Amino acid sequence: MSAAVARLATSADHDWFAAYVGHCRRLGCSDRALRDRLRCARAFLAAHPDLHTWMSQPTAERMVDLKRSRAWPLVVFLIGTGRLRLDLELAGAKNLTGLAYVVEARHAEEFAAARSAGLRLGWTPGWVDTVLGECLAVLLAWRGGTVTDLSADVAAQFDEQLGQTMTLSRSSLRAYRARLASLRQLLFEIGVHDQPPRRRPWSRTLEERFIEVAMAEPIRTVLLRYVQTRASVLRPRSVESLVNDLLPFAEFLTAHHPEVTSLRSLQRSHVEEFLSWNRNRPWRGRKARLQPVSAAVAQSAVLSLRNLLEDIAAWGWAEAPSRRLVFAADIPKLDRALPRALTPDVDARLMAAVIELSDPFVRSGLQVLRGTGLRVGELLDLELNAVVDYGPAGTWLRVPLGKLATERTVPLDESTLAALDEWAHRRGSHRPIPHPRTGRPTDFMFTEHGRRLGATRLRNGLLAATAAAGLHDAAGRPLTVTPHQLRHTYATTLANAGVSLQALMALLGHVTPEMTIRYATLASPTLRGAYDEAMGKMRRQLTLTPVGRPIVPDKVSWLASEMLKTRVAHGYCSRHESQGPCPYANICETCDNYTPATEFEPALTDQLEDVRALQTDAAHRGWTGEEERHRHVAEALENHLDSVRRR
Repeated sequence: MSAAVARLATSADHDWFAAYVGHCRRLGCSDRALRDRLRCARAFLAAHPDLHTWMSQPTAERMVDLKRSRAWPLVVFLIGTGRLRLDLELAGAKNLTGLAYVVEARHAEEFAAARSAGLRLGWTPGWVDTVLGECLAVLLAWRGGTVTDLSADVAAQFDEQLGQTMTLSRSSLRAYRARLASLRQLLFEIGVHDQPPRRRPWSRTLEERFIEVAMAEPIRTVLLRYVQTRASVLRPRSVESLVNDLLPFAEFLTAHHPEVTSLRSLQRSHVEEFLSWNRNRPWRGRKARLQPVSAAVAQSAVLSLRNLLEDIAAWGWAEAPSRRLVFAADIPKLDRALPRALTPDVDARLMAAVIELSDPFVRSGLQVLRGTGLRVGELLDLELNAVVDYGPAGTWLRVPLGKLATERTVPLDESTLAALDEWAHRRGSHRPIPHPRTGRPTDFMFTEHGRRLGATRLRNGLLAATAAAGLHDAAGRPLTVTPHQLRHTYATTLANAGVSLQALMALLGHVTPEMTIRYATLASPTLRGAYDEAMGKMRRQLTLTPVGRPIVPDKVSWLASEMLKTRVAHGYCSRHESQGPCPYANICETCDNYTPATEFEPALTDQLEDVRALQTDAAHRGWTGEEERHRHVAEALENHLDSVRRR
C-alpha cells in the first residue's frame, strides 16, 4: 500500500475507520503522526475486529494490548463517540488522556452550559475543567446518552460502582467522589437534577430506625405507628427527637422486662424502673460516650413517653394501658441558669478580632449575629430579600420562621448592614435551592458555590477570633465562646441601655416575658422598671386576680390614663391602646334592641357623665375616631334616659 493510500480509509478497513481518520485530521496531526496513528489503528483492528469482545476481556490483558499496540487514541475515540462503552475497571487502571476532548466535542453545547454554570458558582476555571473532563466526560463514556440523561439515580449508580472498582486506589476514589459531588451541583444548577446534592448520606427511614433496635414486634408496631402519626404535624427535627426519646424506652423493656411484649401490659412498676434507669443511662447514637445523658435528654425521654401513653389512650388505641402510668411529678426538673453574655471589654476585643478574620462568611455572619441577636439557624435561613428599606424608619432585617415558628423584623445599624452588603456582593448567583421545610425554591443569603453554609464554620471562626484576641478564662485556657452567646450579649446590651421589655421581646422573637428576662441583666434598674411596668400592663389586660379580687382601676386614674377607654354600666374596660379599639365596645348601649330598666337610671346617668368626659379627653388628644365613638354612645345613652324618665 502506498503512503498516500495509508492516510485514507479504504474498503478493506473497518467500518469505524473512516470516522477515525476524520477525527485525526480535525486534531491537526502532522503527516507523520497521522501515518503512525492510522498504522497502529489498522493493526489493532486487524487483531481485534470485534472490539466489544475485546472490551469484555480482563483489564490486565487490555492494558498489555494497549501498551504494545499503542492503539489508545483509537480506543478513546470510539469510547468518546459512543461506539464503545467505558467500564470503570479500565478507567481506574488507565490514564484517560484525550477522552475529555472527544466527549466534549460530541456534547459541545451541554458542556458549554455546564462550564458557564461552574464559573457562575465561583469555581476556579481549573476546577471547572477538572470536573467536566475527569468526571462528566467519564460518566458519559460509562453511561452513554446525553447530559440530560444523567439523572440522580445514574449518578448514584456511578458512585456505587466506583466503590466496587478494584483498580481504583483509595486516593483516586476520594478524588473521583470529590469531582462527582461538584458534578451533582452542576447538574442541579443547569436543571438536569431537581434537587441539590446532599453533603451527607440520605437519612434512614423511620422503619429502618425502629428495625435496628431489638424490641417485641407488637411494641415496634405501636411505636412506629405513633411516630408516623405525629410526623404529619411535626417538623423533621422534632420527629427525629421523638424517635430518639422512644427508642431508649424500647431498649429498656427489651433488656430488663422481655416478658412485656405489649404496651397494654405495661405497669407502673415498669415505668418507675425506667425513670431510675433513664437518668443514669449512657448516651447512644452518634453522640455515644461513657457518661450519663444530660438532664435535658432524660427529661425529654420521660415527656415523650408520657405523651405517647396519653395520646394513644385519648385516641382509643387498643394497645393503650388501662390506667395512667406517668405523672407530672415524674418529669425531671431542669436548672434554669441565666445565659452567659460577654462582658463589654471581652465583647469589644472579640468583635475587633472578628472583623480581621480571613473567612468572609465567618466575618459577615458573626457580625450579623452580634448586630441583630439572631439564632444561628435564623441566620442561615436568611433570604436575599430579607433586607428591607422602610425609608424614614430605616433599614430592617426580616427574620424568617425559626425556633418558635414566628417571623419578625429587627433594625440594622450601619456596620451590620455593611457586613450583609459585603457578603451579598461576594456570594454570586445560582439556582434557588428548595427550602428544607416548604420545598419552595429559595435564594438563601448565606450560600457558597451553590451550597448552603453551615454553623461549623461560624463556631471555628469564633475559636480563631478568640485566640487572635488573646481571650482566656480564669484558668488561663482559651476562652470558649459560642455563637449563641452573641445573642445573649445583644439582648443584655440593649436591656442595660434601657430598651423596654416589650421591645426586647419583639427583637428576640420571644412569646413570653419570662423568656426575655433570661437574656437580660436583672441588676439593671432600667430593665427592672421596664419589666415591672410591662407585667403590670399585662395584668391589667388579662384582668388577673392575684388576691381573689377583680382589678378595677379607680375612676380618676382611669380617665387620665392613655387607654382606649370604655365605660359600661357595671364597671370599666381597661383595654390597652396597644391592643387597638375593641370591636364590641358599647355594643349593647348602641343596639336597637337594648331596653333599659328604670332601676338602672343612676348607672346610666353615671355612664353618660363618663362618656362625655371621655369624648372631651379624646378630642384633646386628637383621637378623632375615639371622639366620634364616644359621641355616638352619649347620644344613645341620652335617648335611653329620656325613655326611662317618660315611663
